[in-house]
Amino acid sequence: MRVYTCFCTDVIHEGHLNILKEAAKYGEVIVGILSDESMIKYNRFPTVSLEERCQNVRDTGLAAQVVVQREIMYDNILRELKPDYVIHGDNWCQGPESAIRENVIMNLARYGGGELIEIPYTYNENVRRIEDNIKEKLAMPEYRRKRLRQLLKLCPIVKTIEVHSGLTGLIAEKTVVEHDGELDQFDAMWLSSLCDSTAKGKPDIELVDMSSRIRTIDDVMEVTTKPIILDGDTGGLIEHFVYNVRTLERMGVSAVIIEDKTGLKKNSLFGTEVEQTQDTIENFCAKISAGKKAQRTEEFMIIARIESLILEKGQEDALKRAFAYVDAGADGIMIHSRKKSADEVLAFCDAFRAKDKTTPIVVVPTSFNSITEGELAQHGINIVIYANQLTRSAFPAMQSTAVEILKNHRALEVDSKLMPFKEIITLIDDM
Repeated sequence: MRVYTCFCTDVIHEGHLNILKEAAKYGEVIVGILSDESMIKYNRFPTVSLEERCQNVRDTGLAAQVVVQREIMYDNILRELKPDYVIHGDNWCQGPESAIRENVIMNLARYGGGELIEIPYTYNENVRRIEDNIKEKLAMPEYRRKRLRQLLKLCPIVKTIEVHSGLTGLIAEKTVVEHDGELDQFDAMWLSSLCDSTAKGKPDIELVDMSSRIRTIDDVMEVTTKPIILDGDTGGLIEHFVYNVRTLERMGVSAVIIEDKTGLKKNSLFGTEVEQTQDTIENFCAKISAGKKAQRTEEFMIIARIESLILEKGQEDALKRAFAYVDAGADGIMIHSRKKSADEVLAFCDAFRAKDKTTPIVVVPTSFNSITEGELAQHGINIVIYANQLTRSAFPAMQSTAVEILKNHRALEVDSKLMPFKEIITLIDDM
């Protein structure tokens, strides 16, 4: 008899040993180790390599064979192995992971009537301590800082969502969805200058200083593990930018994006409707170079944001700047547009990729929001940032609630629209 179980863990604890021992009662045990690419779609980022995870299972002496399972769903692995039994903890009966369970049941029926055996999930103080230690490790600066570069190697496109507080950070961290038979989650977080300013009730003109921005970063970092990309506005004076690069790098921020404008910063979505001045190529290259020289690790990324399309200076100017910024040391290029169509952004990306195959490209599809991540990836785009949607969805909901309470002089009418606080605080981990 062949018995199959799949692990997506960095550490083998007593719960996993319990599964392995139970599996051995039914026959030869084959253990699948979920690949990095699949783990990051619904689980936490692995803290050890795939080979180390495989070796951890081999070291138990309880597995006859260890294989790599490269997809979250079990279609291919069960077609290949055709096991008599699949064993799993019962922790996948609820939530998004229940889709994996249904997939296993379907495939066992399809490939010869194998049986699913579920055993009670082991959760005690020792297991909890191990899981907390893994989470704390993921949150440490030296691990978090390098994760964006790691994701760029693993993901077709790095999905990034705006956060501006600890609570929105938890939403980005813990939201996992099942859709069309697949699981997915956000890969990284964007700490937007616009949304940070808005949350503080201040205009988006670099009025919120870096000290205040750092407090927001701290709030987010304290409760999350995903990598952070910071909106650095113009970067300010070169002397200030150099100092801030070292501060952000030390904190564990993965990247800062700075835009090639000077003077009083105005939001790019205003375009030419307000006076905005683009920096010279020479000055902005000097800022990038100074920032790169200030770094103490190779992991931190400085990404140059090009405003040429926003300011209607055309494709040629945008490309000229892109290649110059890369030569100056930029680790990535963000191309921005406020057009409703993605055509000019895609044209830029195609032209850039014709000469530069490797430098990461970042886009923010706020105005051209009908394009999919898959379509963006086809044009060589590596990072997509959903830059303000959490803020924009929260504001009308809160305003509507305030209006209804004022109109009715009570809260009854809004109650059906409100999430019970018990559900909200389930996002927050106990210390």
